Amino acid sequence: MKKAVFSFILFIFVVVFYLFWTDFSLIKKLVGYNVPAPTDFPAVSLNGGLDFLNVPEGFKISIAAKGLSNPRVILFDSKGRMLVSETKAGQVSVLEDPSFAKTSEGAVKNGEFENKRVLIEGLKSPHGLDFYKDPQSGVTYLYIAETHQVARYPYDVGSGRLTSSAGKNIAVLPADGGHFTRTIAFGPNYRTSQIIIEGIRQVDTLGSDKLYISVGSSCDVCLEETWKRAAILESDPKGSFTAEFAGGLRNAVFFVFHPETNEIWATEMGRDNLGDDLPPDEINIVKVAGLEDKFGAKRYGWPFCYGNKTRDITFSFDGADRPDMPRDCSQTDSPAIEVPAHSAPLGLAFITEKKWPAEWQNDLLVAFHGSWNRSEPAGYKIVKFKVDKNGKVNGVEDFISGWLNNDGKTFGRPVDLKFGPGGALYISDDAAGLIYRVNPKN
Repeated sequence: MKKAVFSFILFIFVVVFYLFWTDFSLIKKLVGYNVPAPTDFPAVSLNGGLDFLNVPEGFKISIAAKGLSNPRVILFDSKGRMLVSETKAGQVSVLEDPSFAKTSEGAVKNGEFENKRVLIEGLKSPHGLDFYKDPQSGVTYLYIAETHQVARYPYDVGSGRLTSSAGKNIAVLPADGGHFTRTIAFGPNYRTSQIIIEGIRQVDTLGSDKLYISVGSSCDVCLEETWKRAAILESDPKGSFTAEFAGGLRNAVFFVFHPETNEIWATEMGRDNLGDDLPPDEINIVKVAGLEDKFGAKRYGWPFCYGNKTRDITFSFDGADRPDMPRDCSQTDSPAIEVPAHSAPLGLAFITEKKWPAEWQNDLLVAFHGSWNRSEPAGYKIVKFKVDKNGKVNGVEDFISGWLNNDGKTFGRPVDLKFGPGGALYISDDAAGLIYRVNPKN
């Protein structure tokens, strides 16, 4: 009997080890995982090899950095260095461009970040990055969002190094789950009255600077037990409090601030297992709750609703309820943009660089990471939405395509979009391990 039990335990251990070692490829195939292996990625160099990509006339694309491990979020410091979170490797790296081009505007880097060094390692799924300079002490801090926390580290801008590798945890987050990445960004305070924080007294929640934290759901579709999931949270730079800013956001992986309205625009991935065409992925304008919002924070639909206040009739939850998550879709906010299902929208950036076409100013670029569970792959491109000064969308077109070809082969998966030195757009690709650089030819 003992021998049989031991053999069974050994069998289970071997199976689990095999699945982990193969990145659960067998299970992914069984459930319809449809991302081709990265053997199709073409040979590339810093000087070319991107003929498979389609870019608009008048633009050029090149490789800014290669050989990265699952690069996700891009951040530039004030000296033009590029910081990149390598999530699976558990580290944040610094990339520098050793060459300079002298212009009338001063020293401008040429956009090829050839020198790489690890800034900090041993982290747990690091993803979101942002800087904050304390107005009182003058210290610049690098904030790093791991799956279980947000911690800040003193950062020496002169050398591009941390002055201490012991980070201070300023926000405790629910760890791991089906969506384990956490994204952060500093933005303005939108509130006009203090947030009531249970168990905390005399804390000022109306400071001018707020840290916004996106935390995805633990599941495909379920009713979360904590308000800290499927939500965008808010805190202050010191971590004096953590509160819910908006909920019902299944996986708002990236967000950005509109250059005119200053509103938060967030991409969101819809649930799975409703077929190829449902539900739509979304881009939401995430606003602060008003007096009319009885739940204390605006609700964007998940898990009971999707798209334009459409009820998900396949999800019926009869267990413990959360009265702050409405089943009545009329009580939720609709997305600003509906995106084709399974496009997996991630990074987004508004065009404000003056070297780019004048008629494109304030238009929105969005990276479609690409489907993983669609019968025919979709996405794998960057699209441009025409947005007026009031934030209204008036059209959409492909900006860069070709990571998915007509034969269904994929050559990469775009993630983050950040404008950097010289007005160039930088794009991370977590499948090919690359950072691309896009800029106008003139």
